Amino acid sequence: MKITALALLTIFATSSSAFGLNGGPKTLAKTATRSVSAFQKPAMVQPVDVQGNRLSNVALKDVSDAIAVRGGASDAAPAKSGPDFGLIAYFALWYLGNYYYNITNKLALNAAGGKTGFPMSISSLQLGVGALYGIFLWLAPDARTKPTVNMQDLIKMIPVSFCFMGAHSASVFAMGMGAVSFAQIVKASEPAFSAVLSQYVYGKPISKAKWLCLPIVIGGVILASVKELDFAWSALIAACIANMFAAVKGNENKKLMETDGLKDRLGSVGNQFAITSILAFILSLPIVAIKEGSRFGDFIEAAKTTPAIWKNLVASGLWFYGYNECATLTLKKTGAVTQSVANTAKRVIVIVGVALVLGESLDPIKLLGCSIGIGGVLLYSIIDTLVAKK
Repeated sequence: MKITALALLTIFATSSSAFGLNGGPKTLAKTATRSVSAFQKPAMVQPVDVQGNRLSNVALKDVSDAIAVRGGASDAAPAKSGPDFGLIAYFALWYLGNYYYNITNKLALNAAGGKTGFPMSISSLQLGVGALYGIFLWLAPDARTKPTVNMQDLIKMIPVSFCFMGAHSASVFAMGMGAVSFAQIVKASEPAFSAVLSQYVYGKPISKAKWLCLPIVIGGVILASVKELDFAWSALIAACIANMFAAVKGNENKKLMETDGLKDRLGSVGNQFAITSILAFILSLPIVAIKEGSRFGDFIEAAKTTPAIWKNLVASGLWFYGYNECATLTLKKTGAVTQSVANTAKRVIVIVGVALVLGESLDPIKLLGCSIGIGGVLLYSIIDTLVAKK
């Protein structure tokens, strides 16, 4: 039921659009213009006011202006009315999908052996589930128009896809080694990695105000880790590796989108994410073979005898694909500040909600560190806007 519901919700979200009332007082404008023009033409009987005095050209102009103010002759575009149901749906599915992905992903990892299980196999197969779903949307009638990318486009997308695979696999490994909430807190420090890469690798310096926000983020993460009951260095290192891959992916994606005609050949954000998922899945197979290939038969046997493994694996793959696509569509329709607030709210909901469902630690010190770290991320995201206003 969850899988079917997700498919329907994802298709709904990706096909929905903002609703608004279009139209304008064009007929009224024409009528008013004709009325004013009639006053301005010479006539046998000249217009007079209520006292019998002849109206001057200035008075006639005032009449014209008054009619225009009331909507009679305005060229301004009509304002849209009503809520943006498409955007509301994207936000809801983004949060819901991220929440259920973290739960089903952790359940699949636990069922497959936890810390001694198969994190790389699970992360790779999650990408495979998303890739199949993307292909299904291309094949289904009237679901999604196929992209027209060429081989050169696919080659240029490989760096982004590899980083996407690396970030996802490292995140799954971190969640398998420790608490989901702890991995999410560490992942909140991604801006620190992005800042270093932008400044020293990609030659795009960030402001001093942003640099001053980073100690707040890092300090919050350290404070949240002090009393982490399920702390593991492997989880911390894996989450940091995920942050590094995510930061590189963001910078590489910006470079990719500057390719002439690529956006037109992709056709949509959905197509871009589908191709990225397919390439990421293919790139993950050699790593699975190297790391867990010798035990893959054991994984298959475990999945046969423990349905919780494959059920949660398929569900988490669909949730992962769906929430990422909805997040992209949401961010495209909002401004920078809204994106920052939305990302912060999402991470808080996931950390607290998943911890409650999975019975993870919510120690006051951990919550305080989480609040400081995530608050620092939000400040980092909007500090340049706040400084510019002053």
